[in-house]
Amino acid sequence: MAKESRLAPGADPASNLPVLIAWTTMGDRDQADRLAAAIVAGRLAACAQVDGPIVSHYRWKGKVERNEEFRLCLKFLPRQLPALEAYVLKHHPYAAPEWFVLRAERVGEKYLSWAEADSTSSSL
Repeated sequence: MAKESRLAPGADPASNLPVLIAWTTMGDRDQADRLAAAIVAGRLAACAQVDGPIVSHYRWKGKVERNEEFRLCLKFLPRQLPALEAYVLKHHPYAAPEWFVLRAERVGEKYLSWAEADSTSSSL
């Protein structure tokens, strides 16, 4: 039988799961890389990944747009969410940034142990 995932120390038991995943998109790889590096350096997330380019189609101010963007994916503990969210939204170049946060369905024990050990209080 597979080992059950466990809650990270200090996580809200009502959250049920120990790791959150968030993402946003940015129009420039350098911006995404700088934001990712600052987030990890500040211990706001255990891991930040930049994907892309991706192509986004959306409506903005009544006009259909198509743009290449770069997706920033962040993996972090629930206790990091308030500071991470505030930092991303403060430093994001978009007027209305995409910001999604999801709970991981399952998390490998070794990955969770690494994330817990690496994710101490923020220095930003």
